[in-house]
Order: sequence, then C-alpha cells, then structure tokens
Amino acid sequence: MSEVENGTVIGEETIPVKRNYTSGENERKCPSCGSEDIGHDSAKGELFCRKCGTVIDEERIDTSREWRAFSSEEKSTKSRAGSPITFTKADKGMSTQIGYSGELSKVSGPRRGKYFRMRKWDRRAASSQSRGLQNALSELERIISDLKLPKSVYEEAARLTEKAREKGIIKGRGIEPTVASLAYLVARKQGIPRTLEEVSDAASVSERKLGKTYRYTARELDMDIKPARPEDFIPRYAGELNLSGSAQAKAKKYIKEARKRKVLAGRSPKAIVAAVLYLAAIVEGEQLTQKRVADTVGVTSVTIRKNYREIAEALEIYEEVEKSR
Repeated sequence: MSEVENGTVIGEETIPVKRNYTSGENERKCPSCGSEDIGHDSAKGELFCRKCGTVIDEERIDTSREWRAFSSEEKSTKSRAGSPITFTKADKGMSTQIGYSGELSKVSGPRRGKYFRMRKWDRRAASSQSRGLQNALSELERIISDLKLPKSVYEEAARLTEKAREKGIIKGRGIEPTVASLAYLVARKQGIPRTLEEVSDAASVSERKLGKTYRYTARELDMDIKPARPEDFIPRYAGELNLSGSAQAKAKKYIKEARKRKVLAGRSPKAIVAAVLYLAAIVEGEQLTQKRVADTVGVTSVTIRKNYREIAEALEIYEEVEKSR
C-alpha cells in the first residue's frame, strides 16, 4: 500500500480519500470498508482504520510538543537540538570539548590522571589555524562590546573574519587592525556606524593604520561601502542627549533640506549631526547647551557655532533660531 496525492493506491485500484476543505480539516474514510472510525498511532506515525485495520496514511510527522518548559533553565536542560550554528566561534559551535566535572573526585588517581591527559591532548589537537581564528574572534568580541554594537554586527563581522583569514588578510595586516576594520565596515553597512576615532580607541590601533586597513579589507572582500550619512548618527546621539522624537525628526529634516541646498559638502558627519541636533533642540524648546552637544558628539563648541549658523542661514531659519535661544 502506498499513498498518492489525491487518493490511496491498493493494488492497482486508486480509491479517493474524502476531504472536507470547507471546514479546514481532512475527513478520511477507510478505502477498504468505508468506516469513518479512523485512529492515529503517534509512535508509528500512521492513520489506520479501527474497524478493519487498514493503514490509510503512514510516515506522518507529529508536530505536537513532546515536553513542556516553564523557564529558560528547563528549556536549555530538556532541549536536545543544541546551539545554532554561529560564525562567532572557530568551530561554528559544532565541536565538543572534554570538560571538567566535580565527579572526578570520586574516581581513583590513575584514572583521573588518564582523564586529564586526554583532556590536554584534546585541546592540543586543534589546528594552529583554528587557534588563530579563535584569537581573532575573541578580539572582535571585545571590540564589539566596547563599541556597544548589536549581535547582528558581531555575527556578520565574524563571518567576514573567517573569510579574511582564508584570503590571508589577517596574516598580512594583523589581527587587531583587521577585525577592527571589519567591525567598522559592517556597522556602517547596517546603518549603525561608529567613527574611526571610536573604533581606533576600542582596538588600540592608530586612526591612520585603521583607515588604510579598512580600505584594503573592503577592496579585497569586494565590499561596496558607501560613505557614512549624518542621518545614521542621529538616533544614537539624540538618545544620549535625551532629545524627544520630534527633535530627532526635525534634525533629520534639516539634514535632508541642507543636502538639497548643497551646504553639507566639505563638512564632517559629526559636525553636521552636532549642528542640526542643537538647532532642532532650540526650535523644539528643549534645554540643550553647545558644550553638552560638543562633549557627547566629540566636536568643539566652535565647530557647532560655525556649522549651525551656516546651516540655519542656508535653511532661512536663523532669525527664528536666534529668537528661540
């Protein structure tokens, strides 16, 4: 007996299975005796007729849960699927290691020594390439943590780290500059950029060397990276300054209008962000000093005064801003 798409084959005769599509459920009848008393054997994954014993359907997938968990601890204890594959580990989370257990205190000394020797050689069995990749991923994790970047950036940068190792970029440029440049590139690509200065401080690499490495890495990995936009920095710095959502929207609007009037050319993204945030705060009536904006964004008060005035004049709102101050 075997199942076909619209019926059940018994010998050479195809007997259709009654299906009720209006109710959303399949109502089956036994093809042998016509009985509607159909049973389900979850252990074998079969549908069978309780009257004559004919197997109507087999190899069915049981989608119901086999266990319940009421806490994260119970879920991790009962789960048998294991952790998902991740690029943040050199072995992608697939391998196992001989660990240490308190139960070893209950075994004899010779057997305990044998266990420790096995554990030592298990660690030494890892290839030098695997150890080098793990060192790079550990450094990447530290940089991602210092920069407060999300897990999505960490995962993608880890994937590119392995790719960079295969192409020999890490060997030629060094671990710290390479993983720092990847963190910088991926963060920009995902719209949550960090400045070269911030990444340089987190990685303890000079800005000059980091700039060279990230351009070389992007070229070798065929990464099309567009220049960082000032708008991408608005949510971050506005959050640190506790500005309202209306002030953030106003700041983005100022950037958009200033770009149309071509007054952003030659200005750094940080200078633009600091200027429009200060402008938006004044217009929205929110208390914000130039010094606080300068300290948060990482520019000088002189830079803010110069840029906010020029942008305000280009947008023809300078008089309104001066009255609101």
